[in-house]
Amino acid sequence: MPGLPTADPYLPDHGDPSYSVRHYDLDLIYVPDGNRLRGTAVLSVVVLAETNRLVLDLAGLAATKLRIDGARLKKWSTRSNRLVLQLDRAVAAGAELTLTIAYGGSPQPVIDRYHGDAGWEELEDGVIVAAQPHGAPTWFPCNDRPDDKATYRIELSAPSGYTVVANGNLAQKRRRASVDTWTYVMDRPMASYLATVQIGRYDTTEHAPSLVTIAPPDADLAGSFDQQPAMMAFFERVFGDYPFDGYAAVVTDDELEIPLESQSLSTFGRNFCSTDWSQVRLIAHEMAHQWFGNAVTLRHWQDIWLHEGFACYAEWLWSEESGGPHTCDGWARHHHERLADLPQDLVLADPGPELMFDDRVYKRGALALHALRVAVGDESFFGLLKAWAAERRGASVTTAELLEFAGERTGVDVAGLLGPWLFEAELPAFPQG
Repeated sequence: MPGLPTADPYLPDHGDPSYSVRHYDLDLIYVPDGNRLRGTAVLSVVVLAETNRLVLDLAGLAATKLRIDGARLKKWSTRSNRLVLQLDRAVAAGAELTLTIAYGGSPQPVIDRYHGDAGWEELEDGVIVAAQPHGAPTWFPCNDRPDDKATYRIELSAPSGYTVVANGNLAQKRRRASVDTWTYVMDRPMASYLATVQIGRYDTTEHAPSLVTIAPPDADLAGSFDQQPAMMAFFERVFGDYPFDGYAAVVTDDELEIPLESQSLSTFGRNFCSTDWSQVRLIAHEMAHQWFGNAVTLRHWQDIWLHEGFACYAEWLWSEESGGPHTCDGWARHHHERLADLPQDLVLADPGPELMFDDRVYKRGALALHALRVAVGDESFFGLLKAWAAERRGASVTTAELLEFAGERTGVDVAGLLGPWLFEAELPAFPQG
């Protein structure tokens, strides 16, 4: 029996490179009692390479009915958290198909050997979906690869009294009997791992137009999430226009060890309602991912520093802007000293799946950006960040593309300058102006 495809070696057994999804239309019904999810997913697909087989990722949920428009389905089967669709004959590259999948069950996180659990998780009273990097298939059938971006319509029905939050704009909310149906539209390209729904008993605090925190009614947002308007104004000044129509921070009633960004929203635990810098910095970090990680997204997981290095550097920038514990240069010196005392066995531009979320990726990535800033000066550096965020918006990118782009924009040999930071394990000396 032929093996199933893998689109990215950092995430085996996910993704099929033979096709791309242009749009996901998800109609979901959630029953908290028993954690039951039922849905219909309609995927608008274009074939990229001639094939007689399409493979979808769906973990822990059972497909009950499947239809293809635009080709004839010979048979379908389930293998290792994947749906295998065998066609009666090969379809050519460029063919457009529509896949309709009915499915359901009790969704659970999926566990990866390096990254632990991710995906749909039942809370004390509600749901969190934290899908990075492998959890998207726990709640909808998808082509789970970071370079396959699509638009989304997400409709979810839940008992009245719960607030449902998903990516994009709330297009409609309607009530029928004791059930509310929420419909969200994300009309900007989005990777599958960034798709999310959050369900809980929440109130909404509007900090500014299209900038909200959705949290338990008794959550104290003072000194933490109420800083977000100032953060947004600052990041727009240094990174350029915010890339989506709105931004929401969802605060669960449960405590969470780490927050996580999704496209147009980020999710935090109640423990992040704190004035402590160790928590506030992560509010800034997740917001910065909207530019670097969500609007501009890595093509391959090995380039995770393009997300985490940029968002970590944003923390340092916000510390200086807001009168935090250190200036940006102070944080850079602090973390360079710390990195110097740690093992020198990580290659930033290809850390391997076991180290892709190692804290050294975050800090060394930020230091690489600081080295570039020192070399080219503030005007050129921040002009580069704005141009990268604007001109690559909606795209999937690589380290090589950033180096070429930065070299052309600044007139500096950026590939030579950042080569030791990116491609060598030994930590370079601290950048000096």
